[in-house]
Order: sequence, then C-alpha cells, then structure tokens
Amino acid sequence: MRYILVSGGVISGVGKGIIASSTGLLLQTLGFRVSMLKIDPYVSVDAGLMSPAEHGECFVLASGGEADLDLGNYERYLSLQMERDNNITTGKIYLDVISKERKGAYLGRTVQIVPHVVDGIKDWIKRVACISIDGSGETPDVCIIELGGTVGDIESMPFIEALTQLRHEVGSSKFVNIMVSYVPTVHGEQKTKPTQHAVKAIRSSGLIPDVVEVEQIIVVRDMPTIYQVPLLLNEQKLVPLLLSKLVLETHLVPQPLVAKGAELWKSWKSIATAKNDETVNIALVGKYVDTPDAYMSVTKALEHSAMRVGRNLNLMWIDSEHLENEMQTASPVKFHKAWHQLNTASGLIVPGGFGNRGVKGMMLATKWARENGTPFLGVCLGFQAAVMQFARDICSIPEAYSEEFGATGKDAVVVHMPELDRENMGGTMRLGRHKTLFQEGSEWTKIRALYNGAEVIEERHRHRYEVNPEMVETLQNAGMAFVGKDTTSTRMEILELKDHPFFVGTQFHAEYQSRVLEPSKPYLGFIAASAGCLDEVLKKEAAKGSA
Repeated sequence: MRYILVSGGVISGVGKGIIASSTGLLLQTLGFRVSMLKIDPYVSVDAGLMSPAEHGECFVLASGGEADLDLGNYERYLSLQMERDNNITTGKIYLDVISKERKGAYLGRTVQIVPHVVDGIKDWIKRVACISIDGSGETPDVCIIELGGTVGDIESMPFIEALTQLRHEVGSSKFVNIMVSYVPTVHGEQKTKPTQHAVKAIRSSGLIPDVVEVEQIIVVRDMPTIYQVPLLLNEQKLVPLLLSKLVLETHLVPQPLVAKGAELWKSWKSIATAKNDETVNIALVGKYVDTPDAYMSVTKALEHSAMRVGRNLNLMWIDSEHLENEMQTASPVKFHKAWHQLNTASGLIVPGGFGNRGVKGMMLATKWARENGTPFLGVCLGFQAAVMQFARDICSIPEAYSEEFGATGKDAVVVHMPELDRENMGGTMRLGRHKTLFQEGSEWTKIRALYNGAEVIEERHRHRYEVNPEMVETLQNAGMAFVGKDTTSTRMEILELKDHPFFVGTQFHAEYQSRVLEPSKPYLGFIAASAGCLDEVLKKEAAKGSA
C-alpha cells in the first residue's frame, strides 16, 4: 500500500480537499485504484450534530454515516462510495480506545496518548486504506489521506505523531506528503514567510513535506472552475513526481483499467474546458446563505447539471427570512432586493435545513414558483415547505405547518416520524440510501422520465419529519401528486404538479449522489427546465436509457 498525505499550513480552507480529490482523479486516469481517508481532529464523533452555519454541510453516505463535507468532494470527483470509517475523528478514536480499555484489551497497562491512541490511529488507517470503495472489490493501490485543521493545533498532535510513525514504518518510497499552503500577495508582492513557518512547524513534528524542492513546487492559482484544477496539476507534472516518489509502475496496470482511465480523462477535460455562451440564473432560498459551504452538495449538483446542458451557472443567494412580510418593515431594502432576485430568477431551489427560522419565507418562495410557472425544486425541508404552503393556499388549512415548529391537530401536515428516537440526536434520523417506488399512473411525470422510466430508485435521506400520512388524501385530491413513495407506500418521497414547467419536491437529498460526469436526475431536470431545454434533455436521457 502506498500513502499520499495532503496536509495544510497555518491557514485552513486553502483547498486541501480539492487537491486531494484532484490527485486521486489523476491517478485514476492512469488506471490506479484509489481509496480516500479524511482526518478531522475535532472531538465530535461525526459532523451530524454540527451547525451548518459553523462547519458547513454534513455529507450523508449511502450507508447512513454522517461525515465531513470533503467526503462529498471525493465521491463527486472519483465516483467512489465512501464509508463511515473513511472519516476519522478524535471522537471516534477515543471511543474506540476507551471501549478497548473497558474490555481489558490493554491488560492493565496505563492507557496513554502514546502509544495507545497513536497506535489506534495507525491501525485504523492501515485497515481502511486496504478496503475497496470503487465497487471492484480489489485492494486499492494508493490511499490518499487528508489531514484537516492547521499546523500547531493541539488536537492534531496525536494524528501527526501517528502519520510520522506510519511514514517510518512503510518507508519513504511508499509515503508522500503533499503540503498545501497559501501564499498571500501584499502590495503586489508574494509573501512566503507563512509557508516557511508552516514547513518549519510540521518538520519539527516529524513530518517531512515532500513537495517543497524548487522542481517540486506546484502553483495552484485561481481557476475559472475547480474542475480545471486536475488539468493544472497535470500540466505542472504532479503525476510523474508521484510515480517516481512512490515507485508506481504504470506498465503493471491492467490494460482495461488503462483504457477506462484514458476515457475518464477525455470526458473530464471535455466538460471542464467547455466554453458556454449562455447563463442560467438560479435563486437559492435558504437559511444558511451566509455560509455557502452549508449547501456544498447542492451547489455542486447545480454546477454539474449546468455543465451538462452547456450553461454557465449564476447562483443568487437569498436569505429566506428576507422574503417574509416582517422584513418589509424591519429592513425594506433587504426585503425588496430578495423579492427582486426571486422575480428575475429562471429557476428556484429551496434546499434542506432545520429549525423554524426563515421557513415562512421558504413557503412564500414555493408559492411564487407554483403560481408564476417558475421551475422549482424543493429538497427535504424545501419539499415540506411546498406541501405546507399548498395546504394553506389550496386545501384551506390557513395554519398548516410542521410538528417541528409546534403545529398540532389538522394543522400538522408535516409530522415527526414515529419510529425515530425523540430523546437522542446523534445518528437518529432516517439516514442513508432508501428505495423510492414510482406510483402507478406516474408515467406522465417529468421526474420519472428523468430516471428513464424506472420503477424503483435509491437516493440518500437525512430527515426526522415527513408528510402527515393522514393528510395525503386531502393533498392529492387538491392536485398535489405524490408520485414517489417508500416501500410501505406510507412515506411521501416525491411530489410533482401537473400543468407546470417543472415543480418537483423530494424528501430525499438527490444532491449527495450527483457526480461531475453524471449529474443528479432531479437537479438536471430542474436546471434544464430553468434553461428552457428540458424536452431536449429528456430525449437524451431516454436515448441513454435505451442504449
């Protein structure tokens, strides 16, 4: 097993995840099998209970694991299916070590950071690195490890020690450390001192950045799109450097994998360098718009879809609170700006979220889209907001709302899922991939056509609340078609309105399975409808399905 460690300097958020993903992609284009591992030094067990406004998106895995958003980067770039253990946290390591201690596994020895916690980290890395996540069942050739955080963090020290020991154990010919550092420009002059100090600090801890010699320094400048970063790394000879350092021999790669890798690279370059003349304007109405990373998978799914239909994406971020009537008095400038953006958008998406703040604004946005023929996609809470507003406007339930926000009786058109734990929060939602069955008579729908007429689909979920089963008949009789349901036919998964250019809501988060070269179906349909080319896209998808 070969290891590539991607670590940072003294500033976070400099693109380690994109560098790690791009490196993995370049190795895949040569036919090598790759596994990925993200280390997050925080004490939380996973990202499930972290505020999106603080930490960004919680990425949901097919198995139901809640993980750091960088695992989403890995899946989108490399078409891998990550598992819980591909995300290591301090919380997971300490749970593992303490569990062993309680079982007497350490035979009475005093349990310490060194060696026990450090050994636990190394054992975890070695075990997970060898697990296939590309669907082939074959052992990966290279494991790329991304170390989160910054140099000097107290919580990072056990991980740095573990990685230092791992480097010595496997040997320098099987371990490469790529250090990513920000070089600021002050008054027109590049300043390298922060990078110098970062290199000094990480070397003093025992890790030796490999890509620091003059011929090894790679400049990653701002690109028109992050999907061009692999091309930039390739131009600067990162691949030959890695092959030399890790003694990876391309002539030993099976020919079918070489051919597959070449086709992957051709497709990637084609879509990453395409020049689009037209733009599609999309309004994203959400609660966490001040932290765009909170909607990372959503924005990437929109980008993938826009690239597929040959459009540039112009994303307008609208705080849902600014659409509410109270804002007209509190801040009329924000109120009118938000409504102007909504009015001028070609399409409107309302993504997921938690809590009561801004939900009424989301509902008003769904009302606008429904009444004005604006293409609409509602996801999770956005799906529920569309149902609640429909119940108010069409079903004469003026106080229709969700149990999450205190609704009771007939007003509760969205309710808590009865089988879920109401006391504990971590990992207790309906999580991961579940089946959705298209209902009889749904052949007319655009959403089913996007799935090539499939009878059953599987998408990822993350929710505690659902459409009240007792209200479904009332809603359907009023014209809201629940065209996709779960395997028990009691849980509403997809809604679509007839006689509308595109009005679709999904309880599931289809964005989690969107890939650069294979966009999410609901997002693709939404973008195509917003760009005025849905019929063309449906024909192409039908042709692909019959091929």
